[in-house]
Amino acid sequence: MKTTKQCAREARQLFRFCLVSGSLDESRARLVIRRLLESKRRGYLLVLGQFEHLLKQEYARHTAEIESAIPFPADLQAHVESRLKGVYGPGLTSVFLHSPALIGGMRIKVGSDVFDGSVQFALATLARSFGIPDMNGRRIPG
Repeated sequence: MKTTKQCAREARQLFRFCLVSGSLDESRARLVIRRLLESKRRGYLLVLGQFEHLLKQEYARHTAEIESAIPFPADLQAHVESRLKGVYGPGLTSVFLHSPALIGGMRIKVGSDVFDGSVQFALATLARSFGIPDMNGRRIPG
């Protein structure tokens, strides 16, 4: 039986095989998945799960989710997208989302980086500073 460590190591090796010039080659990733499923070697499901996790991390690192309270006009979308590409590189894909719950402002998420300039976040921060309970009735220490 393969250990989790061995499966993770094998998944990382397969993931590195899928990188071409530092970017993910989708056809190679599909080939790896197909071959893993066909082989049905011992521990192949664990390796496949680890490989999927690495693919999701790579996708998140190259995708910017931009949420705003109101839909952005095209010129503002282009400006935000160009500024983000200046910081994260030209391989960044932008997804613009409309989220009225933000009340105002915007929230940008790229990988594990989150930039939250929304009114909702500001109000939640203010509520925490006063020790007001959150939506679930728990007191959040300030």
